[in-house]
Amino acid sequence: MSELQRILEMNSGASKWRHWGPYLSERQWGTVREDYSPGGTAWGYLPHDHARSRAYRWGEDGIAGISDESQLLCFALALWNGKDPILKERLFGLTGEEGNHGEDVKELYYYLDATPTHCYLKMLYKYPQREFPYTALVQENRRRGKLDPEYELIDTGVFDDDRYFDVFVEYAKAGANDILIQITAANRGPEAAIIHLLPHLWFRNTWSWGIAGSKPSLEVKENHVIAAKHPQLGTYLLQAEGTPTFVFCENETNYERLYSVNNPEPYRKDGIHEWLVGKNANAVNPSRTGTKSAAHYQLVVEANAQQVIRLRLSHETPEVGFGDFDQILNERRAEADQFYSEIQPELTDADLRLVQRQAYAGMIWSKQRYRFDVKIWLEGDPGNPAPPAGRKYGRNHDWKHLNASEILSMPDKWEYPWFAAWDLAFHTLPFAVIDPEFAKRQLLLITREWYMHPNGQLPAYEWAFGDVNPPVHAWAAWRVFEIDRKYRRMEKPDDPGDVSFLERVFHKLLLNFTWWVNRKDIAGRNVFQGGFLGLDNIGVFDRSAPLPTGGYINQSDGTSWMAMYSLNLMRVALELAQHNHAYEDIASKFFEHFLQIAEAMAGFADGMGLWDDQDGFFYDVLYVPDGRMIPLRVRSIVGLIPLFAVETLEPELLEKVPHFKSRLEWLLKHRSDLASLISRWHTTGSGDRRLLSLLRGHRMKLLLKRMLDESEFLSDYGIRALSRCHRDHPYNFVWNGSVTSVDYEPGESNSGLFGGNSNWRGPIWFPMNFLLIGALERFHHYYGDDFKIECPTGSGKYCTIKEVAAELRDRLCRLFLRDANGRRPVLGENTKLQTDPNFRDYLQFFEYFHGDNGRGVGASHQTGWTGLIAKLIASHL
Repeated sequence: MSELQRILEMNSGASKWRHWGPYLSERQWGTVREDYSPGGTAWGYLPHDHARSRAYRWGEDGIAGISDESQLLCFALALWNGKDPILKERLFGLTGEEGNHGEDVKELYYYLDATPTHCYLKMLYKYPQREFPYTALVQENRRRGKLDPEYELIDTGVFDDDRYFDVFVEYAKAGANDILIQITAANRGPEAAIIHLLPHLWFRNTWSWGIAGSKPSLEVKENHVIAAKHPQLGTYLLQAEGTPTFVFCENETNYERLYSVNNPEPYRKDGIHEWLVGKNANAVNPSRTGTKSAAHYQLVVEANAQQVIRLRLSHETPEVGFGDFDQILNERRAEADQFYSEIQPELTDADLRLVQRQAYAGMIWSKQRYRFDVKIWLEGDPGNPAPPAGRKYGRNHDWKHLNASEILSMPDKWEYPWFAAWDLAFHTLPFAVIDPEFAKRQLLLITREWYMHPNGQLPAYEWAFGDVNPPVHAWAAWRVFEIDRKYRRMEKPDDPGDVSFLERVFHKLLLNFTWWVNRKDIAGRNVFQGGFLGLDNIGVFDRSAPLPTGGYINQSDGTSWMAMYSLNLMRVALELAQHNHAYEDIASKFFEHFLQIAEAMAGFADGMGLWDDQDGFFYDVLYVPDGRMIPLRVRSIVGLIPLFAVETLEPELLEKVPHFKSRLEWLLKHRSDLASLISRWHTTGSGDRRLLSLLRGHRMKLLLKRMLDESEFLSDYGIRALSRCHRDHPYNFVWNGSVTSVDYEPGESNSGLFGGNSNWRGPIWFPMNFLLIGALERFHHYYGDDFKIECPTGSGKYCTIKEVAAELRDRLCRLFLRDANGRRPVLGENTKLQTDPNFRDYLQFFEYFHGDNGRGVGASHQTGWTGLIAKLIASHL
């Protein structure tokens, strides 16, 4: 059976290929949902040092881990090199306070391959043979300041002389509940070395919280088999090839180690660590039963050689053994190759295929079972100590309805192991190419009543569900619908697409749009605020906090996002109107709302718009209590976001919605002042199309002139979030003798604003570039090839808007591709990463990228929205 056949079978409900997947977090410690501290200090309440000894309440973590979709039974790899002070059961990293640029994982690992049904998964973990430098990483990063680079694992010297293991973990499904596991330890060093591999099988602790239910159990059987018995899952058998030593303990907190209190029972969560590293035979259960277990292999691997261990996890079946193991594994590898060759058959460039394949792998590996019942978290578990009294008025206290228990796409399963609303919208675009049903389900989930607030607000992320992110979900829903319909029409040319999905998400987004209008337009004039809107330190102030000046900011980005939102919902309503004409009235409503926003941005309502004629740019405007209006002349991507609000209407579409067309023409005839603001409505474009946009041709040219200027926004690798002009000319805002500056910072942030781990003052961010490319393509759809712009500015080379979009796409791809010297800009200046054959073709998809040299910055595995590179490559031809 091919992977595509399995996807179709799964989507029809005929099988449950997704029942097992890479659903473990890579960091459960230090999360808000595990934080029961009085002051909401999540990093300090459950640090890495406690993680091996404390039972988690809401989820589990591990290295290269998988679980069932309810995360009841978990499997992951642990390792020990004989030198480390702790068993390597989970990835190590610095907390927000320890890192000189915020939290950061300090490990080297790579997602190499994956298919949507998880029938084949492959990951690589690089494990040093020297003692892991836990202390050095903490101390050196604490010593460094904001102007210094981060001190990474590869900088410590532990990989010198190639004294490390490449540990490859592969999963191949023989059936939905029959999983083959192959772990390969390759010694890259010059001498033989010992490695301890301990594949772990354990149950998530669901029994220690005063909730009724039977406790599951693990026990050893003959022939090197562990039986895992669970009241809901039934029985699973883990077969381990060879003669490993099986050890067992309980997934229970070690109170004695953490709190100097006697444990009610022996064999606690850190028992396997104590048994192996602490050489304490009494730490594991001699009867070989428990809720946490491991198969211990001690291997001596010769220099430049490798050894393989094999396991098989099967559900309630006789022991099937390993006779067909190699055949099935090779079949799944071949099926993965076939699947991706069918996804992009025209893509012949080997390096582009490598980048796209690893990007998709990262997207799939970043799925996580996310469990968080806020009401229980606030009130406490029955039979357990009550949470601090202040909790009922603290973080997320007004989100009691939120009760998440689903498989969600994470931004980064270590740095951001929780859903983020606007990130999730971008994740769905690449997923729509390989697994449209999963993409649609993600968009529907975030709008369901157990996520969306009763007032219509979408939850942002667990650190503050009430924060406000850009409203991009209507855009994502429409794009996913279009991609899905394209694939459906390959089989059935007249397929209308998944109209039911579009209608379901549309109705929920109506509530969200209303929340925006009622909550984020202070003066009721269609100019919006919104706070930081996901752009962290982009502005002069923390835009989510009370301003030091008093008053409020009318935001170019907040207002432009709402203009885009209006057009997105209008376009969805027009699609639905072709099946139910009642939606024509709603489409008209969003068209009119778009006109009102365009009027407000131009300043007709209060005399000061967001457009600055002198600079040819959009700026935020500060309204202070004494009545003054002060434009904040920071030249940032905030001023380019008005480009996103663009839509073209085909004449064929307008003929299908006569009531909408009639109302539209009446408005534009009787309100010609508004018509003149938004576009050359009375001038048809290519193919008699009509254009709706905040920008007429003149303003668009002025914006593009700045955007495509290499001394401002245009980098060799995409569009910067802040103009490079601020490198030599920082923006200074003076208030009551105090000066606040915005400087060009192309790499890591030089301040601690929003934790300091993200930076929008100069780097390149994929989501914004992706939206810019899409907007340019829609402008070209209207203008055609007659409209040309100089690109780069000052070069004398004139391009169509479509060619400009293609140029931006190529520059973004350039981040990951080898250049003429064989170097990948994303990998920075580290010679080993760039040239070593065991490093140079393994990619990490960073959160953002240095504005000048393209080096990856921030979260190192944020395949989430940087996975958009896969979709860009799909459009590369």
